[in-house]
Amino acid sequence: MSRGRLPIMVLKTAYDVERMSSTARIQHDLWPLDEIDSKKAKFPCCLVWTPLPVVSWLAPFIGHVGICREDGGILDFSGSNFVNIEDFAFGAAARYVQLDREKCCFPPNLAGHTCKHGYQHAEYGTSVTWDDALQSSVRHFEHKSYNLFTCNSHSFVANCLNRLCFGGSMDWNMLTVAALILFKGHWVDSMSIIRSFLPFTVVLCLGLVLVGWPFLVGLFSFSLLLMGWFLLGTYCVKTLLES
Repeated sequence: MSRGRLPIMVLKTAYDVERMSSTARIQHDLWPLDEIDSKKAKFPCCLVWTPLPVVSWLAPFIGHVGICREDGGILDFSGSNFVNIEDFAFGAAARYVQLDREKCCFPPNLAGHTCKHGYQHAEYGTSVTWDDALQSSVRHFEHKSYNLFTCNSHSFVANCLNRLCFGGSMDWNMLTVAALILFKGHWVDSMSIIRSFLPFTVVLCLGLVLVGWPFLVGLFSFSLLLMGWFLLGTYCVKTLLES
């Protein structure tokens, strides 16, 4: 062994010790969260969803989403160069899913990554806390133009999840955010279900009575076009949609 050089095993042990101590320090900082309080619109570390006027009347799976800080305050991208703070656009949250902070990567340094995307994560933008990641995304989207079809509230939430490297993934986009809420979300209460589906039911019934089956075909085609657009922009023309 050359003079002045440490054995590889010693370097590896030192790296492992540093990584374990860094991880333990971050884990220690994950203080307990308050309980979810829908009456006060407090959803700590949750994704929240609410129906959109008009659009959700025609396609009830389309809505507006936000992500919540550790204190439960909701952040949502609802207009060009503007992120709402504790004032959820388009009404109260109807659906939510709480995320586990232990599934996020909070590296204090490059050696402290708990995810497999170390360099990619560092280049994208890392954070040492949940709220720090959200604040970085807020600053980023304060310079973005809002567009329902290319850069919307789902884009903002996807950006936050990528900064958090939630679930060890940096592939969050509009569709995966929507799927997470759709398949793992919980309704706030029974009134939220009514508020989400009653307008669609009324429009559907009126359309069938006044127009007949062609209305149903048109409504189904509208939903297919929306899904096709987001699939195309997400997986085929990746520069089309913001995430």
